Amino acid sequence: VRRTYGLMEKQFRNYFAKARKQTGRTGETLVKMLEQRLDNVVYRLGFAPSRKAGRQLISHGHFLGNDKAVDIPSYLLKPGDVVRVREKSKQLEVVHASMKKMKDTAMLPWLTLDKAAMTGTFLNVPERADIPLNADEQLIVELYSK
Repeated sequence: VRRTYGLMEKQFRNYFAKARKQTGRTGETLVKMLEQRLDNVVYRLGFAPSRKAGRQLISHGHFLGNDKAVDIPSYLLKPGDVVRVREKSKQLEVVHASMKKMKDTAMLPWLTLDKAAMTGTFLNVPERADIPLNADEQLIVELYSK
């Protein structure tokens, strides 16, 4: 899971510690928090071909979060937040190629996308059943609880 989301060990441990403090199942909370990251949402919306590319595009300042410049890939989105490609960045070949590959049917229920305006909205925090991740969070909890 750590490698899937492109996190280093210390950063993953910090997310685990935050998830552990919250109520509910720690593993599910951890996965939900990772799905809220801006680099992941940019990837899920189809603006980037991978999470790594999403991180780079964000850190180079190609995206706006709620009409403010955001260059932190680990920024956690809240329900209702709007992510859009900057006007100057709308002609980037990477973004266009990635959006062409994105199918309309592949959109997840917690995200909406306006391809014409290159804008996406984070509707709500996803439920674990809606997250397409093949991992057993319970094993992560057992490993990091030591």
